[in-house]
Amino acid sequence: MAAVTFAVPGSLDQPTGGYNYDRRVIAGLRQCGCEVDVIDLGDGFPRPAPETVQAALPRLRRVPAGQPIVVDGLALGVLPDVAAALRSSHRLIALVHHPLALESGLAPAEIAALRESERAALAAVRRVVVTSPATSHVLVADYGVPAEIITIALPGTEGKAGAAAMRKRPMQAADQALNLLAVGAVVPRKGYDVLIEALNQLTNLNWQLVIAGDCKRDRATAVRLAAAIARKRLESRVALAGAVNESDLAALYREADVFVLASRFEGYGMAYAEAIAHGLPVVGTRVGAIPDTVPADAGILVPADDAAALAGALRAMITDTGLRRRCSEAARRAPMPTWEAAAQAFLDVLRTAA
Repeated sequence: MAAVTFAVPGSLDQPTGGYNYDRRVIAGLRQCGCEVDVIDLGDGFPRPAPETVQAALPRLRRVPAGQPIVVDGLALGVLPDVAAALRSSHRLIALVHHPLALESGLAPAEIAALRESERAALAAVRRVVVTSPATSHVLVADYGVPAEIITIALPGTEGKAGAAAMRKRPMQAADQALNLLAVGAVVPRKGYDVLIEALNQLTNLNWQLVIAGDCKRDRATAVRLAAAIARKRLESRVALAGAVNESDLAALYREADVFVLASRFEGYGMAYAEAIAHGLPVVGTRVGAIPDTVPADAGILVPADDAAALAGALRAMITDTGLRRRCSEAARRAPMPTWEAAAQAFLDVLRTAA
């Protein structure tokens, strides 16, 4: 099997769904006998320092001519000149988790700049790998990417690997707090502000929430979230766990009764998929790839940025034991993609690019 280079923004061990996807695909390719080199393009993406941008092209030019280079979209989208310079000498493959311009909290000028930059970068690649049909549709409709060069490689899940995830979930006793779990970096796109607003409407119910997600990626958002929790006097019921390792995260999924996330957009929603794999009922939003990820009978999806609708869905899930049981059973029945299939999809792309 020929060699391939993965170019990623920053350290590969960062605790997010996107980096976990990269790690698992790289591991899968290596298991298939593929020689994989990893290039760290530096930190700060998608707002890299000028020196980081200047260093990217020399680093990538060290890759032997003709060798496939998979560039993570978090970096590629703001490196259109680098992509154009490598277009004729290397087989560039874009890995797009979700378009950069669809991140929440951006000013209109930055949205326009990111869309233009990513559109130009994608025009220079031979193939594009996306993590969901929804992202494929966006790239074709809004970014001018030809559908025939796009491959969908769905992320795998960990939850159904163990028998514990498939057990019948015990229902909480009437005097026990229901364990809610939210997983994802504390950034505007995850909608934690909406979640706290919704839970503030449910203080008469017996619940507790753990938010497992990196609080350092966007410190301003993390500070605002902590302030909102304090302002609404929910400190005793909402725990900010920060980034957690894989074993601790698996334990949180096992201990949870309901998964909830108020995302404003998801290119796939790996945390949603992991919740389904663990047999959890889901309360989420009807945006991006989430409706494709969460089976209709495994949870309740509401419009994004609608705290009242989210509160209503959570109230129903918390108070209705039968609803939770039915959603949990539907989640356990749902077929889930595997990491082996994702690696095979990448192998097919590498062969096509060659």
